[in-house]
Amino acid sequence: MNLHEYQGKEILSRYGVKVQRGIVASTPDEAVEAAKKLTEETGTGWHVVKAQVHAGGRGKGGGVKLAKSLDEVREKASEIIGMRLITPQTGAAGKIVHQVMIAEDVYYPGESETSEFYVSVLMNRARGRDMIMYSTEGGMDIESVAEHTPEKIFTEEIDPMVGLQGFQARKIAFNLGLSGAAFKDFVKFISSLYKAFEGVDASLFEINPVLKTSDNQILAVDAKVTIDNNSLFRHPDIAEMRDIREEDPTEVEAGEAGLNFVKLDGNVGCMVNGAGLAMATMDIIKLSGGNPANFLDVGGTADAERVEKAFRIILRDENVEAILVNIFGGIVRCDRVAQGILDAYQNMGDAIKVPIIVRLQGTNAEIAKKMIDDSGLKVLSAITLEEAANRVKEVVS
Repeated sequence: MNLHEYQGKEILSRYGVKVQRGIVASTPDEAVEAAKKLTEETGTGWHVVKAQVHAGGRGKGGGVKLAKSLDEVREKASEIIGMRLITPQTGAAGKIVHQVMIAEDVYYPGESETSEFYVSVLMNRARGRDMIMYSTEGGMDIESVAEHTPEKIFTEEIDPMVGLQGFQARKIAFNLGLSGAAFKDFVKFISSLYKAFEGVDASLFEINPVLKTSDNQILAVDAKVTIDNNSLFRHPDIAEMRDIREEDPTEVEAGEAGLNFVKLDGNVGCMVNGAGLAMATMDIIKLSGGNPANFLDVGGTADAERVEKAFRIILRDENVEAILVNIFGGIVRCDRVAQGILDAYQNMGDAIKVPIIVRLQGTNAEIAKKMIDDSGLKVLSAITLEEAANRVKEVVS
């Protein structure tokens, strides 16, 4: 589950990480009131108006603007709230901005220059360990840094048995070229950041940029946070932070129906039971000349109601030219699955306008195939994966 910047900073603050302070607002009036409150609390005269969407690169799309007065706060907030923000991470469709964060200006003059760093904490799946990735090139796309100056990206692996050690925190600060008060503040910062990562069962904490201010404080100016969905039962307060407006509506609806669904860009819809079988089905579609239009796992049951819901969700995608149903009948018998598919097909009537290939394997697979073949409906049956692949090839050309 992704969080907004203001939500991520709220979590960071709980764990003692210094952040650029800000207040979320949904209207220009709320934005002005937030700016006034920040001025009272921090003394800041300028404010940063930041779009709150689940995507990076907001500044490049016009979603981050500096306001030097309250009138400009209102003006900038009016421009951003309601806009369709397009960034390299949103795709061409972009995202509608519903909220902005009014943040304090932390780039104030002082005795020394400011510096921006990149820091993220994530799981290194190849090694089975947490990893801190960091760079002196903060404020830039880390992908660009990796492509053009890979020598400026550092990593630090963390032993899960002992956690982040003091010498590792100091090593990171040293590699970033810090010294004096900024060095000490960064050691505290990175230690608290890792505690936050562990404490909320996150799969990613990305801070870009981490700022060394002109008075040598270390602050998180941004916060991209992803929480492991499987851990949300332990964090009901974080689960309440979910913003379904930022998610694909079809995926939200599928989740409410108990379906595991992820939309893709292909032309063949998939309906499968089991994640492993779903991945194999997507491979079969690709090898047959098609492209999977989705990942959809109906789970251990495939009754008429659930199958019908799955069909309707798949068919909302105008790019779908065929649907491959690939069910293994273990816990549930194939003949019951076949009956559920036929009932769903009849209930939907003319709503189904594309070929449907049904591959059933397992208990009573032959009976299920005969039921489908004798139904008189426009459903093509298969038992083996090879048959299913050939059927897909027949209808997608």
